[in-house]
This record gives sequence, C-alpha cells and structure tokens, in this order.
Amino acid sequence: MRHFQTRALPEGLLDTLIEAACRGPSVGNAQPWRFVRILSPERREALAVQVDAHKRAAGEQYSGERKALYDGLKFHGLREAPEIVAVFCDEQGEAGQGLGRVTMPETLCWSVVTAVHTVWLAARANGIGLGWVSIIDPHGINALLDVPVHWRFIALLCLGYPERETDMPELVRHGWQNRLPSATTRLER
Repeated sequence: MRHFQTRALPEGLLDTLIEAACRGPSVGNAQPWRFVRILSPERREALAVQVDAHKRAAGEQYSGERKALYDGLKFHGLREAPEIVAVFCDEQGEAGQGLGRVTMPETLCWSVVTAVHTVWLAARANGIGLGWVSIIDPHGINALLDVPVHWRFIALLCLGYPERETDMPELVRHGWQNRLPSATTRLER
C-alpha cells in the first residue's frame, strides 16, 4: 500500500489499532513494542527524503527494462498518508524478565513484528490501508525521532484510506513479481 488519500482517520482509530496490537502475544509476555506517532511535518519530510535517496541508490543495481520498472514504482506514502508510525523493540525492557528468549533472543523482535501484523489486519478490517516502508537506514531513526538509543527500529508504517481499493498487490499489478504458488513455499517431511 503506497497510494493514500490524505483524509484523516476517524478520531481514536489509530489508538484502537495500536491497542489491538498491544493485546497480542509476545515472548514471555515482554510486550516490547514501542509505537511512535510522527506528527512533525519536518520529521515526516526528513524520512521521505531519506527513503527517496535510498530508493535511488538501491535502483543502481538494475538496468534496462527492470530499471525502468523500478524507477516507476512508488515506495512510500510518507508525504500523503494521514498517519505515520515508527515501531521499535525495547530490548532492555523489564517486562517478561527474559522468559522464553534465552536461546532465541530474536523472539523479542519477532513479537514486535506480530504486533505490526495485528495493526495491519485491524487496519484492513476498518478499511484502512497500511504500507510498511522498508527501504530506510535503521541506524539514524532513533536520533531523528528522539527516542532511546536502545530501542531497535522494526518498522515505519504509513496508514490511511487507500487511493483505490484492490485485491491485487501493487508489485503484481505493475509486473514486478507475481505471487508464488503456495505449493512452492511448503515442505512435508
């Protein structure tokens, strides 16, 4: 989801979506998610400029027809989506007291990813689109958003009403990558 209407979400809906995510499961009940709503136009623009620069740099790996297709893709809705939310994992939080992550500490971040997924599903159930901006350097985000340095950046989300409703993912519609048959993603042993 990269094409948004600029109209605002209903009052309180973003809070409802985040509350749904916060009621979800997490390893050891650690609840490590930290949601940062970005209201500052200057911060939004700084994020958009950074993403645009990374898109251009990443596009250098393509040539010919694939490069032209890449250059025509829209990678974010940071300038028009009514809501922008950064999501972090507090890896030093006290909640959960380390339960369930001694051998797999990455499960703390995976818990945050499930929270993002919950926001995504709840948003779609309310007619709201969500775009996960992934072409961004995570190292400068904490300083840009003035959040604790020990929070690990997980996601930058654009939320809003879709410019148009469709069941077809944008990258499929533009010919970048078709959906893989589910049989190619499963094994039986």
